[in-house]
Amino acid sequence: MGVKGLNQLIKEHAPSAFKEYQLKNLFGRKVAIDASMCLYQFLIAVRQSDGQQLTNEDGETTSHLSGMFYRTIRMVENGIKPVYVFDGKPPVLKGGELEKRLKRREEAQKEQEKIKETGSVEEIMKYEKRQVRVSREQNDEAKKLLDLMGIPYVNAPCEAEAQCAVLARDGKVFAAASEDMDTLCYQPPFLLRHLTFSEARKMPIDQIDYKLAMEGLGMDQDTFVDLCILLGCDYCETIRGVGPVTAFKLIKEHGSLEKLVEYLEQNPDKTKFKVPENWPYKEARELFLHPEVEAASEVNLKWSEPDVDGLIEYMVKQKGFSEERMRSGAEKLKKGLKGGVQGRLDGFFQVVSTVKKDTKGGAKKRGATTDAKGKAKKRK
Repeated sequence: MGVKGLNQLIKEHAPSAFKEYQLKNLFGRKVAIDASMCLYQFLIAVRQSDGQQLTNEDGETTSHLSGMFYRTIRMVENGIKPVYVFDGKPPVLKGGELEKRLKRREEAQKEQEKIKETGSVEEIMKYEKRQVRVSREQNDEAKKLLDLMGIPYVNAPCEAEAQCAVLARDGKVFAAASEDMDTLCYQPPFLLRHLTFSEARKMPIDQIDYKLAMEGLGMDQDTFVDLCILLGCDYCETIRGVGPVTAFKLIKEHGSLEKLVEYLEQNPDKTKFKVPENWPYKEARELFLHPEVEAASEVNLKWSEPDVDGLIEYMVKQKGFSEERMRSGAEKLKKGLKGGVQGRLDGFFQVVSTVKKDTKGGAKKRGATTDAKGKAKKRK
């Protein structure tokens, strides 16, 4: 679910934290991607002309495999080296949110049955998409495909977005990619949104700079996490009536959830807001500040050439994809991974300031380019 209203708050208070990119602008970058989130996107978006999910001759859904294969190739062609991160066991506190999602799917199924005979194709598809979930089998199929493509993946012990953020924070990759804004609670230097959307959506990739976001909001990590909990996260319910603007104002006024809760409980006549009984905000905060993740130093990322014969056996013979497209895709992977090895020029060269006196005796700043070893190079 992410955090309600956080994207807009950051845009309002820290507009400099946002940059819009196309895939080509991320050339040479390694990116950790929330796999479950993008598989869900593929199951929603990759459809036949009649709106139904892609299936093979046996009726097995293949939309997730199609999306994973072609979108990954598109990233690699643009010099990006993706690593996918899969969810582990959900935190106990998330149980309530998962139960709500199950109920929403059940309600959507009932509504779809009601209009099965009389509803339009669009109405039926709307309720069908609300029932979509990524199964364990589909996760396993995606992992097998990635193995054959030579693309690394990580099995997170708990939340995938937390693992993505830690890999980025500790320098294993450049950024974490997820649609969930709560990824920022784990302090990735950069969060990429819309990276795995298809070109058909014509939506630019948003890059959010964590440091600039905190500066614009005027918060440290602890205060920011408290804001996210107040806005609404997967781990506990919200205080009814507190929207994004009010939540930001209350956290800025009181500084922490402890002080806010104390104020609300001691002044019931001065405010209409009521704190939920046994509100587990402290436990939610602990999950954000100390997530269960594998240390980045223990994660080994290796990109390798695709197993063409394995792809043919699995994707063509078992899943019904075109052999020609699989072979073409494998060639693009080989070429793209070799090209991406060049890396980015801004990763090898950096600009430093030097001072040179001008003819009037004053100081004049000049930029000098240095290589990765710190040796100065003359400007051209």
